[in-house]
Amino acid sequence: MTADERAEKAVMLKHNGYNCAQAVLGACADLTDLDPAALRNISSGFGGGMGCMEATCGALAGAVMTAGLMQNGQGTLPKAAIILKDFQQRSGATICRELKGVGTGRVLCPCDDCVRNAIHALSDTVTLS
Repeated sequence: MTADERAEKAVMLKHNGYNCAQAVLGACADLTDLDPAALRNISSGFGGGMGCMEATCGALAGAVMTAGLMQNGQGTLPKAAIILKDFQQRSGATICRELKGVGTGRVLCPCDDCVRNAIHALSDTVTLS
């Protein structure tokens, strides 16, 4: 599956009851040893900027969680830094409320694009095959 196909799968999941973190992890479930339902449960609290739009974008959190799972936790911190910088460059911010324009009225990146950007940032950092 290409990164573009995986990104569109994540958007589809987002439109079918998954939060942003769940959608990214769900689109990459085949790359992990965990049950997709377990991945959905693990990532359930990371949507909406961890429930309040004040923290890290759920899609970005999902990408970093996926990297950790794919690498069995080995070398994940430097990969996380690369994913974060790539996502920030693509999306304009990493904090949910900033991405959604809360307080400014200026949306930097819609949720669907955040999910796509998270998959692409992940794909640019680890091999998604």
